[in-house]
Formats: sequence, C-alpha cells, structure tokens
Amino acid sequence: VQLVESGGGLVQPGGSLRLSCATSGFAFNTTYMRWFREPPGKGLEWVSSIDKAGIKTYATSVKGRFIISRDNAKNMLYLQMNDLKSDDTAVYYCSKGTSRGQGTQVTVSS
Repeated sequence: VQLVESGGGLVQPGGSLRLSCATSGFAFNTTYMRWFREPPGKGLEWVSSIDKAGIKTYATSVKGRFIISRDNAKNMLYLQMNDLKSDDTAVYYCSKGTSRGQGTQVTVSS
C-alpha cells in the first residue's frame, strides 16, 4: 500500500486548496477511503470519507466547505477545501484502513 499526499501550502483565510492523494498497491476502486488531519498540538481527527459507490460523509466542522472525491481510473483521492479557516491548519493525511501517507501541511493564516 502506498499513499502520497500533495497540494498543501499556505493560504489566507477564506481561500481554497485542493489536496491530492496518489495511491497504489491495492484495489483502489473498491476501497473505502478517508481523509484525516492533525492540527498542531492535537490528535488525529477524521475529516471525510468516501466509499466505493461514491457516497461521501464529512465531519461537522468541514461540512459545506470541503468536498471529497475520487478518480478510480487514476487511483486518486482528492479533497477540495474551500472557505478555509485558521482552525483548518493541520497536516492532512489520506488513509486506507490503518495505513496513511506522509501527510501534507496546510496552513491557513493571514
């Protein structure tokens, strides 16, 4: 299993970022995928999930602002993040089961 996140960076409040997760080593198209994040000084928190049928769920804190999606042809997972807030600052990870990537840093600051 390989998961490689990208797309993080520094953005101003109200801005947007799109995170990507390149996957390999497993049958992505039938796999339940999730995004987690780890804010500074805090524990890991679940952000969003998408199942093989494309059904999406979101944490209350990001619902209406973030959109999870997948491209099964490319074995890619995405997280479109809009209207970003300082509380969204964290390292973001994509996950398959108990596996996750190295993470990508998102910093929301003016």
